[in-house]
Amino acid sequence: MKILSENWITEGWIDFEYKKYLLLAYLSHVGSQFKEVKLYPPLADLIQHYSKLKKFEENKEQIKASFPKLLEGPNWNAMKMNFKPMIVDDEMMKQLEEIIAFSLPQMKNYIEDGKSIYDFLEQEMEIEPIGISPLYQKEGYALLSFDNSKDIYIYRYKINLFQNSIDTFKGIMMQLIQKVRRSLVNTFEQIKLDLIKTYSELPNPATYSIICQHQIPLEESFVPISKRILLKKVE
Repeated sequence: MKILSENWITEGWIDFEYKKYLLLAYLSHVGSQFKEVKLYPPLADLIQHYSKLKKFEENKEQIKASFPKLLEGPNWNAMKMNFKPMIVDDEMMKQLEEIIAFSLPQMKNYIEDGKSIYDFLEQEMEIEPIGISPLYQKEGYALLSFDNSKDIYIYRYKINLFQNSIDTFKGIMMQLIQKVRRSLVNTFEQIKLDLIKTYSELPNPATYSIICQHQIPLEESFVPISKRILLKKVE
């Protein structure tokens, strides 16, 4: 099992042993991904499941609200289908509470494992500006490479502000635009000059090199961690 449904806790058969089987199969997959140093999307997905279960633990009404609704029949006047909440009895709630009590510490252990890998890799990465850094830092380039490798992955980044009902926060998008080889002639500085010539809409772009000391999966780990490092740098 590679994924866990968003509402796995309330979908299907409500039985402790069955839900335990689903969870452990999912966590086994997450653990295998971590062993391959593939942090994303498994780590983010796991944190999301954990947060949802914590809310369930704190508010039983949320558990009831998450159950699938039963189709009651059409409402011809309103031209829509009517649904009624599924009845959740005490025995079913007891089963769910046992499942949640078992699942939360299991998930937390795997989250801690993923976080440890993340923190280690972040410490093993170095970020440096290429050339003079402009005042405008919301758009630019990130040159990702591994130590002892001449391959350079050029990403264009853009920082956006996102807002929800509670707060405003920053997000960053990174798009791979080119892969080049570093050499005595094709240095980071020369690569930046070539980017300026090719993409004239950014005449003086913020450009950073991010070097990882270890060979790790590019899209599943290097790029996501680079996003966080870059956000910290340009804040």
